[in-house]
Amino acid sequence: MTRILGISADYHDSAACLLEEGRIVAALQEERFSRIKHDSSFPSRSIEEILRIGHCEVGDLDYLVFYEKPFVKLERILETYFRHCPRGLASYLKAMPIWMKEKVWIKERIKKKLAYEGKILFADHHESHAASAFFPSPFSSAALLTIDAVGEWTTTTLGQAKGNEMHLDSEILFPHSLGLLYTTFTYYLGFRVNSGEYKVMGLAPYGKPVYQDLIEEHLIQVHPDGSFQLNGDYFNFEAGLKMASSRFEKLFEGPPRKPEDPLSQKHKDLAASIQKVTEKVVLRMCHHLHKTTGEKNLCMAGGVALNSVANGRILRETAFQKIWVQPAAGDAGGALGAALAVWHRFLGKPRVQPTETAAGDQQRGSLLGTRYNNSRVRACLDAMGASYQQMEDSPLMGKVAQVLSGGGMVGWFQGSMEFGPRALGNRSILADPQNVNAQDLINHRVKFRESFRPFAPAIMEEHVASYFELDCSSPYMLLVAPVRPEKRSLIPAVTHIDGSARIQTVNPTQNLKFHRLLEEFHKLTGCPILLNTSFNVRGEPIVESPRQAFQCFMATGLDFLIIENFFLDKKEQTW
Repeated sequence: MTRILGISADYHDSAACLLEEGRIVAALQEERFSRIKHDSSFPSRSIEEILRIGHCEVGDLDYLVFYEKPFVKLERILETYFRHCPRGLASYLKAMPIWMKEKVWIKERIKKKLAYEGKILFADHHESHAASAFFPSPFSSAALLTIDAVGEWTTTTLGQAKGNEMHLDSEILFPHSLGLLYTTFTYYLGFRVNSGEYKVMGLAPYGKPVYQDLIEEHLIQVHPDGSFQLNGDYFNFEAGLKMASSRFEKLFEGPPRKPEDPLSQKHKDLAASIQKVTEKVVLRMCHHLHKTTGEKNLCMAGGVALNSVANGRILRETAFQKIWVQPAAGDAGGALGAALAVWHRFLGKPRVQPTETAAGDQQRGSLLGTRYNNSRVRACLDAMGASYQQMEDSPLMGKVAQVLSGGGMVGWFQGSMEFGPRALGNRSILADPQNVNAQDLINHRVKFRESFRPFAPAIMEEHVASYFELDCSSPYMLLVAPVRPEKRSLIPAVTHIDGSARIQTVNPTQNLKFHRLLEEFHKLTGCPILLNTSFNVRGEPIVESPRQAFQCFMATGLDFLIIENFFLDKKEQTW
């Protein structure tokens, strides 16, 4: 049996993935264990847990692969600093000690940290993204699009894949980066770089794209095929310690917003503007990609592929019939892609024939992490002095549906943890989408975050066309589509200000227990939808363990907690 361990680390969202004979055994993000959001450190705890899940030891691994090539990346960083010398001296002095002490010596770190003596391979960053997008997908052939901030040199690739072969035919190189353009606006709007980009997307519908022409005139030149160049005079990310230059601040008439300052209409308009520019570039790339490949299917990865608004437009406005986006589209997914690239490209192994159905991908619902059985949960709850009721599945589902229909906010902890940034029904906070107050209550009492942040509807897949202008599955919450006008008033808590929603479809093949809960709620209320958001509070990763779930439950305004078959009522706790 061939075992391959994939690793991503040292930039953000470090992770590890284990394959056995090409099958995904487990994939985990280090942040869930370290409790440091977007943790970039070596994923030691993730690897330890993955080996436990896979019932194997380090010595049983046949290959270990890192998701990018550190020496090539260092070459780009050094060349960039030297080109801008002496302006980039402060940034250079800050970065180089870390690079020379740790980052560039990843092979030696792997050997030391894991006591591993086997083969260590290195994939290209965007090869890892492309492999993570295509090989788990339900398609036998597809066009490929990867877009992020930057890997070694590449920021964007376009290509095509069939069987176990991938061809990345064209690329855009640093410093021309759509991801870095979007991240510069994230920084300017006062959100955290490499973390707050989704806030910009959520804020955009509150504004108008009044700055779009200014952005296209001064910051980015977009060509008919979607290729582009950035005007470096307005950016400082190449060699500075800030994303935007003084010319950027002058163009938009002011300094960056401080993180806790109020959001003005200008900030909302800037968010709307960069979102529209991003969509324009991505759509042009997709039109060009379809024209050059003739493929009916599209696979995507890279951080920009998490822009679910753009993804929805691709599905509605291009000639691609189906799209599949890697649920862990950012650097975490690079660990998975690197391992799959070794199996299919380096070793030449064939893919399992996909069925091209909603449940036909190889991602297994992205439920690839740790799970806790009832005995482990009970031991944890007892150790914390929790008061609980253990119930069989059927009565538990009925009771949870009942408290949800009564306005209760529920922490829902089941099965294997999700891989990627979205909670997909196993580490979720749930509420009634028909409750007009649910969005404000969860944002303020539970998540402790900005009031504009939207929530996703999780819907029984068989009902999706009745509520949304979407005629396909969306199991990974990566497509935004309009809510049907006649339904918007029925599900106000998950309908965004522009009448759209980021949809998660749920079928029993991918997540039986979550689908059963939706069924019970539907029987009780006539609504096949639940509000679904990640089980965490602002600034923290999604909960990984029963202890973390209970602590979050007690520290927030959640009313009920369900961990596997245990039902906890906040009113009954004395902790």
